[in-house]
Amino acid sequence: MTAIEVRLVDGPLAPPAPWRPAGSGAVVVFEGIVRPREAERPLAALIYEAYEPMSSRELGRLAREVAERHGVLAVDLEHSRGRVPAGALSFRLRVAATHRKSAIGALDELIDRMKQGVPLWKVPEWPDGSRGEQK
Repeated sequence: MTAIEVRLVDGPLAPPAPWRPAGSGAVVVFEGIVRPREAERPLAALIYEAYEPMSSRELGRLAREVAERHGVLAVDLEHSRGRVPAGALSFRLRVAATHRKSAIGALDELIDRMKQGVPLWKVPEWPDGSRGEQK
């Protein structure tokens, strides 16, 4: 059975604890950092909104489905909610498998599917304090 951990965390993500599930031959890690610019405009932060508890449930469902398809051993996913300043970490996905191709494939698919169907939204915050899409 695959170990799945999904957490929504208030604010920027902290450095991770060591993670090396038993039987792993490969652990791949993706970390998403809030870019300093959005649409060629300086960005102060992103405000992440989640529709809970649906967001967490859907992340867990996707992680289990993708993990099973790729035969991975474990998935550990963290995503921020609330304000995350530019340069700070807002997303971390770690996938452990016996072989790298399975881990990399699962990581890539899970990120793509998460962006398509999980109720998580980001609202830009500009240096002047305004929020929302560029006008």
